[in-house]
Amino acid sequence: MLKQRIITAITAALLLFAVLFLLPEYAARAVIALLFMIAAWEWSGFLGTGQNGRYLFTALVAILILPSLVFEQPFAVTRTVFQIALVWWVLAFAWLFFYPTAIARPIRWFCGLLVIAPAYVAVDWLYQISAWTLLFALAIVWAADIGAYFAGKSFGRVKLAPQISPGKTWEGAIGGLFAVAILISVESYFLDFETATLLPLCLAVAVISVVGDLTVSVFKRTAGLKDSGSLFPGHGGFLDRADGVMAATPLFALGLGWLDGGFLL
Repeated sequence: MLKQRIITAITAALLLFAVLFLLPEYAARAVIALLFMIAAWEWSGFLGTGQNGRYLFTALVAILILPSLVFEQPFAVTRTVFQIALVWWVLAFAWLFFYPTAIARPIRWFCGLLVIAPAYVAVDWLYQISAWTLLFALAIVWAADIGAYFAGKSFGRVKLAPQISPGKTWEGAIGGLFAVAILISVESYFLDFETATLLPLCLAVAVISVVGDLTVSVFKRTAGLKDSGSLFPGHGGFLDRADGVMAATPLFALGLGWLDGGFLL
């Protein structure tokens, strides 16, 4: 199982690099939009509706993300989207403490739009700054995830959210933050910025990526699903791999706006 997950992860990483650095910008942005449409389709499986409901939800997401793909958006607009996303993820964090709770079908629809659409806007905006900027944001999530996995396997004792995700531990979460701190320290050596400037933002991004992971798990459990899909063998669907990214990228983009982001251009 671990071998399959590693092979899938390496293959996905190579494909991502090809999309970000080899394709023309318009083609890469189209691929990114397609991936988020896949995420929308996977989320529609949480709604408890028939095929028509799934098509309708996916169409709604397409309508919401299309303006960002077609028209250049001023940062005043995207910043508002990121702020809405931040409010949502703070509320989602508070919501986790009340699990299990019944989630009405209209709430599942509305939350799905809040999870997917702002994340697409953030990912697309970061990519338009530069492919390296987007990759940096993704690397924070990956470092937190990998650090949490190995720290949890080695030292995990105290469950983080046993009813939502029994495999996650506090020791793993701390290990993930430690891995992010190492990543930022290494990046600061090669890039011209002070670690103290970016570290607080990146640690916050790592924390909220865990909230994204747990929140999507809540909706999967509500729908009685183990995985959101089967796009990646051994990993589940796209949403299973990108749940942390959904929460992390709007905050990272908003933080870059606050910091002016010039050191990453």
